[in-house]
Amino acid sequence: MRFLAVLNRDGGTLRTTDIGAFQDRAAKMLEAAGHHVTFKVVRGKDVVPALKDAAADDDADVVLAGGGDGTISAAAAALMDRGKALAVLPAGTMNLFARALGVPLSLDKAVAAFAEGEIRAVDLASANGRPFVHQFSVGMHARMVDLRSRMQFASRWGKMHASVKAAFATVMKPPSMAVELDLGDALLSTRTSGIGITNNLFGEGTLPYARDPAGGTLGVYVSVAQERHEMLRFFAKMALGRWKNNDQVVIHEAEKVTLRIVTKRFVKRCVIDGELAPLDRETVVKIHPAALDVLVPKAG
Repeated sequence: MRFLAVLNRDGGTLRTTDIGAFQDRAAKMLEAAGHHVTFKVVRGKDVVPALKDAAADDDADVVLAGGGDGTISAAAAALMDRGKALAVLPAGTMNLFARALGVPLSLDKAVAAFAEGEIRAVDLASANGRPFVHQFSVGMHARMVDLRSRMQFASRWGKMHASVKAAFATVMKPPSMAVELDLGDALLSTRTSGIGITNNLFGEGTLPYARDPAGGTLGVYVSVAQERHEMLRFFAKMALGRWKNNDQVVIHEAEKVTLRIVTKRFVKRCVIDGELAPLDRETVVKIHPAALDVLVPKAG
C-alpha cells in the first residue's frame, strides 16, 4: 500500500519527538513489509489543508495522521466516504479513537502494527453536518475546555494538570441549562449540567472511548448533577469509568438526536472531539455507519 503521512509538528508527543529519526524508523518498517510511504510534516495551522490534500491524492491508499484529537478528527472528516483508509498515529494526550481501534499507543509499535494491518469500516457521527470520531458535548465539558484553553501548559502532563484545575472550577460553579432532546422515539425535556453525544457507546470500566467503533448507534449521556456534591460524585465515578452505574448520568441510544437549547441565554460554545466550536440553538447529531475506512492491527 502507498502511505501518505501527515504529521502535526505541534501536536501532542510529536512536539518533543525527533521527527527525522521517527520518519527513518517508520519508513524502514513500512518498506520492509512492501509498502511505500511519503511524509509531510506541518505546523498545526496547516494541518487541515494538508489532510484535505492527502485525502484527494489519487496516489495514496492510506493517510497516516499523526497528532492530537483535533488532527485525527480533521483527518476522519476529510476521508469520510472517500474509500481511502485512515491510520491513526496516537500522538495526542488521551488517544481515545486510537484506543477504540486497538492501535498500540507507542508510535513505533503503531507503525509496526500498520505494516501488517488490515482495513475495516467503522462509524462516524456528525453534528449539524460536521463529522466527529469521538464526542459532541455541551455544558460542563465545554466550560472545562474553555477554562483549560486560557491556561498555559507546554507538555502532556501540563495539559492534564490544567484539565484537573478546570474540572475543579466547573464543580465549584456548575453550569445549568434547559434543553429538549428529540431521540426519534421519545422527546425529553430536562435541565442538565451537561450532555455528551458520542460516536457509539462508551465501554464500562475504561477511559471514555467506544467499546465497538462499528456499533451503529449514538450514545447520549445526560448529566443530572446540579449541586456541588452531585458534581463531585459524577466526576469520581467518571474517573473510575463507571457510566452505567452512575446515578448522576442518564444514558440513551439513538441513530439521530436533535438537541434544542431552551434556556434563553446560553453559552454558545460546544466541544467537538476536544475542540471548542460554535453552538447553535438547535443541533442535529447523526450516526453514519461504516462511513470511515481505518487501518488497524490484524485480528488475532
